[in-house]
Amino acid sequence: MSSVHKVNYKQLAISLAISLGIGVLSGIITMVGMDDFKSANKPPLTPPDYLFPIVWTILFILMGISAYIIYRSDALEKSNALIVYGIQLLVNFFWPIFFFNMSAYLFSFIWIIILWLLIILMIKMFYPISKTAALLQIPYLIWVTFAAYLNFGVFLLN
Repeated sequence: MSSVHKVNYKQLAISLAISLGIGVLSGIITMVGMDDFKSANKPPLTPPDYLFPIVWTILFILMGISAYIIYRSDALEKSNALIVYGIQLLVNFFWPIFFFNMSAYLFSFIWIIILWLLIILMIKMFYPISKTAALLQIPYLIWVTFAAYLNFGVFLLN
């Protein structure tokens, strides 16, 4: 087995800790604003509240694994790809703060569109380095697309 395919568990743990840490920290900060959201009018297809942390945890794990794969690659483009990954993580971190804590629904919608575009760019940059890493981001893109629909619906209904 070549060294490229051996799992470096320390690096994988760090990658997972970064992505999950962003999600957990953002979640803790936004817990304060959840009461306003619970009383807000929501669009059709809004999932039950308990589903959101489950889905986001899975997505942050997939993000961490994907970033780890890119980090371990020998590709020259990996630095730029990881920079885009970091930027989208930062944008992701702030979206729930704008949406839940500030109830800035229109601004949050614009922000999530920026996130959506960054995810597409990240997938595009990951793909030549690792198809697997790129494909691991597809559920994230789908969920953020759905979240954008929910965000816009909340904006229209409130």
